[in-house]
Amino acid sequence: MSGFPDDEGADDFVREFRQAVSPADRDMLAHTPPLMILDVAGDDAEYDRRVRRLVEALERALRGQQDAKLVPYALPTADDGSALLSGAAARGLGRGMPRHMTPDRLPGFWPLWDSVAYIRAHAEERQAPGAAALRDHAHEQLRINRHQRREGRLQAFLWALGGGESPPVGGLRGWLLGSLWHGVTRTFPRWWWERRKTRRMVRAPRLLRPARQRWLGGMLGMTGDAETLFAVMDEVADRQMSRLVLPLDHPRHQESLAALEALLTRALLEDLKAPAVGRWRPLQRRRTARPVLLLPLPRPERPSAVAVERFLRAFHRERRNTGQSPGPLVIAVGRPSQQLLADLGSPAVSGLTSAGRLLHQSGPDVVWVRLKEEPFTREGLFIRPTSPASYRISGRVMSAGVAGGTALAVGLVGVGAARLLIPEKPQNSECVAGDMPVAGSKYSRPIPLHPKQWYDQTLAEIRAQNRRAENFAAQGKTVRTVVAFTSNGPTSKTDTLFDGTIPELRGIAMWQRKLNDDAISDDSRVPLRVDVRPSGEGFADAEKQARKLVGQIREGSLGTDGRTYEEVVGVLGFAQSKEATRNALRILEQAGLPVIGTTATADEMLVSANYWPFTPLNSAEARIAANFATRSPVIARPSGGCEPAERAVVIQSPADLYSKSLADKFRSDFRGTTHLINFSQTSDFSGAPPGTPKMKSAHDLAETVCDALDGSDPAIVYWSARARDFIAFVNALDTQGTCTRRDITMLGGNELTNVALTGEFNDKTWLRLYYSAHRMPAGDSAADDKTKQFVSIYDDFVPGAAKDDPWRDDGHSAVSYDAFHVLSRAADMALSGQGDVDPNAMLTALRSGITFDGATGYVSYGQGSNMPPRDKTLVLLRQSDQGPKVALACGAYRQDRTDRSDEGPCAVQ
Repeated sequence: MSGFPDDEGADDFVREFRQAVSPADRDMLAHTPPLMILDVAGDDAEYDRRVRRLVEALERALRGQQDAKLVPYALPTADDGSALLSGAAARGLGRGMPRHMTPDRLPGFWPLWDSVAYIRAHAEERQAPGAAALRDHAHEQLRINRHQRREGRLQAFLWALGGGESPPVGGLRGWLLGSLWHGVTRTFPRWWWERRKTRRMVRAPRLLRPARQRWLGGMLGMTGDAETLFAVMDEVADRQMSRLVLPLDHPRHQESLAALEALLTRALLEDLKAPAVGRWRPLQRRRTARPVLLLPLPRPERPSAVAVERFLRAFHRERRNTGQSPGPLVIAVGRPSQQLLADLGSPAVSGLTSAGRLLHQSGPDVVWVRLKEEPFTREGLFIRPTSPASYRISGRVMSAGVAGGTALAVGLVGVGAARLLIPEKPQNSECVAGDMPVAGSKYSRPIPLHPKQWYDQTLAEIRAQNRRAENFAAQGKTVRTVVAFTSNGPTSKTDTLFDGTIPELRGIAMWQRKLNDDAISDDSRVPLRVDVRPSGEGFADAEKQARKLVGQIREGSLGTDGRTYEEVVGVLGFAQSKEATRNALRILEQAGLPVIGTTATADEMLVSANYWPFTPLNSAEARIAANFATRSPVIARPSGGCEPAERAVVIQSPADLYSKSLADKFRSDFRGTTHLINFSQTSDFSGAPPGTPKMKSAHDLAETVCDALDGSDPAIVYWSARARDFIAFVNALDTQGTCTRRDITMLGGNELTNVALTGEFNDKTWLRLYYSAHRMPAGDSAADDKTKQFVSIYDDFVPGAAKDDPWRDDGHSAVSYDAFHVLSRAADMALSGQGDVDPNAMLTALRSGITFDGATGYVSYGQGSNMPPRDKTLVLLRQSDQGPKVALACGAYRQDRTDRSDEGPCAVQ
């Protein structure tokens, strides 16, 4: 028997596997695939055969004619428990690269691998070899393997000229020649090589400023500016050599191997961070496939199983530390031990269909699929070879052509234009979105809030539109119901500041009214009733409400007695990324309903194949925000003007899924040093990294932040926690007053729009506030016609909105308006000739792709993917005395326009 086991959902998995490895849209390579475990069934006699069959079926898809590799992949195995599998993985990825595809050179991994190999080989000496010995050994290995590693060719050439000894000439002449010769061909190349590696991996020195720590320096806790890469590795030798001489089964020896594997795996992942794909750079355009690691899992009793599981633990842990960068696709085949599953976070069992959907998405960390025994007893599916883009001309030839053409073009410009092409850096850069304070005339008084009245009015409008839809049903028109999960309605004015429920319901009601208006003359439209289901304060009861809906659908209690209009065909929600809402999505998948998200943005919400987020994920938002902070003048200079941030004080609530997700990704993408502070007024610090400050008092947080901001380098406060905590923090800073003598720049997520537009900060003249939103403000000249049209509809829907409404310039209403549009469009496409609307047909419609110009810009869901719409709009606003001003606009605001850039702050991978 051969082929991939024809288990339930195998077709979906095979298709998505090929798409994840070499997607038609190369932007999909920017997503982080989960660690996939394919658990084979059967007794020990069948185990090895089944593992081999599964691995061969997957490997066959990665090879073409004459067994040539189509994508870079490796099949690392271990002989015993002492092996470090990261080395086998690196060697496998470097062998037999597909022709003319950009190779992964692994410039950081190999020096560390050679250093670790030297430390292990000399462990019996029990004395650290010294930085010079480690450097010389690693550089010698570079020279020996220069063709395989394709790195350091100039240094290797100089070494080849110099040889291993001084020139055989005596006397003064020989001494001079030997000194100069070795200086040029040996001493200088090694010193320069070590310096480059140190800057890339340990710390990057800044002229007249503190050094910036790189990943290796941060991982090993190195703080000294003088520590070089091999000095760091010599300290590793100091700690590990005494443990490596112990018997292999000794716990301390195993701890040492685990530490070294973690170090090497992190280096491998750092080197495999995918560059920006496509655009104009010839070599980057050749990144058309994802590296793949296929790992057979030996039976637990075999010694090699220890090495394989050690690598999987290291990969799982260190991938989180790299900020969920794309990296390789790792598929382990075999039966994992219970301890390994526990160390991987005890993942839930998934089916092949769900696993396939998650393969090319930034979703769960680990996906565990348990295959059944019966499919192994018959012939399986043949996986067709992947088909990444191939090239006839070498990338180096193409690069040389581009470089030559560029040089010629620059030469034609002339020397006189050089000063125009390379302008001097301005001494007083203009602050992004102006230099206006938050306080000022527009918000001289807080906007009056009437939350209970507004909430009741909006629900009354939805009930009125439901009655209109039911009248359509009485006339014989097909009508169905969608469920909108919201948090509980406001109970006080204060609640309104921290919850987007009212504007979100307004957007739903506005689209429902438009849909009913269109249905009067258009028979292809499906009017939709809206069943609003509050899910507790802050969605605390989301799981309970999801189970209730699933139970009603399974029991058939909806749409009875001829009231087919009560049949539920889709769900709108959720507005917040929390553990409860993520678990609710898993529950709703059982009902087979399409779920369109609104403002929930955490990548971790991607746990269901039936869930389509509408807004950009945290990974995209954090990348844009980090680029903006470090490349744009946002921090006020004492002498006037602004400059980019070099440090960031990051505030997170670690137990909040949204907050921790956004903070982790921002810290990973920020090109400078970050200082993490945990803040929770409920004292819930679960998930907080060890050794990081934990604050439950807003006053204590203000003091800690003030201390962290004390310094000469420009620093920004990045806020990923909720709006309620933000108000407490800002008020505490203002009351304390110790660091508000100068302006403080803060940058936050869409959560802050709930309070920024209400005039809550009208007296905070020291506050420079930037935050994200999901559409242009109403008065911005760059807003497209659809956005302006939406604002006009909103003004008509909300009396007095232009004067006293806190959400007219907010994105919550526009997001829910467009999200309902998506669900409505899927229902229209699913309408059958018999007048039925099947949720499965709606899922098919969504997977086939939906596009339109909406209130939030151009909406374009890709085919076969439930990721957010491509180039989805994201705006960074600055709150000023005249209202919000656009600081940065990213994404497609209309079909023929995009503000994405390879180099600018909008760059997303």
